[in-house]
Amino acid sequence: MTQAHKRSGGPGALNLITDVAGLRVGNAADARIKSGVTVLCADTPFTAGVHVMGGAPGTRETDLLAPDRTVQQVDALVLSGGSAFGLDAASGVADALAAEGRGFAVGAARVPIVPGAILFDLLNGGDKDWAENPYKRLGREAFKAQGAQFDLGSTGAGAGALTATLKGGLGSASFVLPSGHTVGALVAVNALGSATVDSGPHFWAAPFEIAGEFGGLRAAQEFGEVHTPRTKMDGGNTTIAIVATDAALDQSQCTRLAIAAHDGMARALIPSHTPMDGDLVFGVSTGARPLEDASGAVLLGHAAATCLARAIARAVYLARPAPGDVMPCWRDQFGR
Repeated sequence: MTQAHKRSGGPGALNLITDVAGLRVGNAADARIKSGVTVLCADTPFTAGVHVMGGAPGTRETDLLAPDRTVQQVDALVLSGGSAFGLDAASGVADALAAEGRGFAVGAARVPIVPGAILFDLLNGGDKDWAENPYKRLGREAFKAQGAQFDLGSTGAGAGALTATLKGGLGSASFVLPSGHTVGALVAVNALGSATVDSGPHFWAAPFEIAGEFGGLRAAQEFGEVHTPRTKMDGGNTTIAIVATDAALDQSQCTRLAIAAHDGMARALIPSHTPMDGDLVFGVSTGARPLEDASGAVLLGHAAATCLARAIARAVYLARPAPGDVMPCWRDQFGR
């Protein structure tokens, strides 16, 4: 790392949330149903908070992430497609954790703590006529696939995701602060709004792009009808995300990190946080590095927001076409 990099910061080695040491991500998807699951895990439990700003969330075990609850750490977090059906993905992850002896100790019993959130992808062209809910299986598969490196775009929880104008997807990005703390974001983008300006290729998140990570087009020069943005109003939306850091944060500070990260969602998706979206962000701390002062928390929140904005654009930029798609991919639409 150069001295200039140390002063100004920049993406981690992978430009993924797993640049936060100790975190791993696993994806699983089913091409027939056009849906999937993404799991965030670590070797040991980690501290987590959550903040919801959308009007139509779907969640599991998020109540226990409040700072006054007994359980202060979790074993995994799950992002899933499938609307309410997708909540069952966390059961598959819990089974896999239990098989490893993981979980919150209650006497001789171990109870894996696996909060999760879902997005609505039931109207995306996939075959949803299943005889048995597939998400528990997908949760197990995603858990088994976990690693430091993982694919982005049309995979995991973003496998069947859509935005107002283009296919959505799974995105991630990271940033190493001058203090040495690392921040990362992981997101499944299935927004009512759009990640790009009008019908063109330029991303709303362009001011935060680093090293051409989503096309290097810079910001749009004209913004069209910003007061009447393009939306999809079929009732099936939601962008769900995780922001993580190695800074030592308690549960209330993780919640503040998640709140700050929502700014990145609003910068990258127009509109966001609508009554028809279930927009949600989990905040995570591995606790590996002490946080020196309050100013450090401010920079962490800003980094979380910019990482999330970048991750959202990367999700759309890296989406891939598949048979039966009801929307085009960015790369097919703009030939870049």
